[in-house]
Amino acid sequence: MIDPVPSARTASVSGISRRGLLCGAAALGGAALLAGCGARAGKAEALRVSITGKGEADNRLLFAAAGLTPDFPVAWSEFESGHLVVEALNSGALDFGGMSEIPPVFAAASTVQSFREIGVYHGDVNNQVVLVPKGSRIASLADLKGKRVGYVRATTTQYFLIKMLKSVGLSWADITPVAMSVADGAAAFSHGALDAWAIYGFPIQRAVANDGARILSTALGFLSGNYIITAHNDAIADPVRADWIGRYLRLTRKGYAWAAANQPEWARIVAKEIGVPVADVEDQFRRKSDNFSLRPVSEEAIRSQQEVADVFTGAGLLPRRVDVRPLWNTTFNHVLKEA
Repeated sequence: MIDPVPSARTASVSGISRRGLLCGAAALGGAALLAGCGARAGKAEALRVSITGKGEADNRLLFAAAGLTPDFPVAWSEFESGHLVVEALNSGALDFGGMSEIPPVFAAASTVQSFREIGVYHGDVNNQVVLVPKGSRIASLADLKGKRVGYVRATTTQYFLIKMLKSVGLSWADITPVAMSVADGAAAFSHGALDAWAIYGFPIQRAVANDGARILSTALGFLSGNYIITAHNDAIADPVRADWIGRYLRLTRKGYAWAAANQPEWARIVAKEIGVPVADVEDQFRRKSDNFSLRPVSEEAIRSQQEVADVFTGAGLLPRRVDVRPLWNTTFNHVLKEA
């Protein structure tokens, strides 16, 4: 079952055409629209880029804060999770997107992979957690046995939840897992319909600030810190879009460097964007396992994702064992290796 898609809100810079905007919106509207946009996507009018999450995860916000402006056309589209980004890539509605290691693993088990993994964002894993409601008696991961636990299907939340349970001798069958979109999970958690919630990003700060939620465990020790940079096969092969991708990666590197050097200012900007007290974002920044950086395709990155695939296979959540190596492409390693 696919989680509901959030309402579309597409941002653009540098002269995006009407068709580019419509296709960006269609990326959030359904498979039929996506297929149509993919079929019409001939010449490159803009680099179509995904944004997954708000606040710290939003490169539009980061670029604006760091004073960075793309000198090429970009059309951004918002997604709630990485598996929706994969669907948009496979439908030809995106050129470039970021996600965790998990969604491509499920794509590798299917018959369609219209994208390649071209690099790694390496960063914080303490912004991925299991939350429990205010006043909950759940004190450890072992206490999740028999409980209703929300998560987002085919994302890091499902993966680290499997690993957390295994670490205390429990299995997926020992809980009542509830697959939900981020928005539905937030509503269910806030209204007491979940005993715990495996979630990532800005909803953590909102739940802590607004609902008095408590972090039961972060994903430190359960996640690698690798997040995957992907590009559509056609974009990699197109000299124009490939050049834009290289420029986008360089801008992202500059943005990450600015954020690392200006944490107090970045925290204030993020807090205002997601609507929580700045102290909550500052606390999350202090607990970071790492700042974000760009890394090239490497044997270590491939092994890390293969381990993820094998965990899902072992849990019976993939129909067969998959080999992730064919998904990787080193075309942009020269950019990612730049100082």
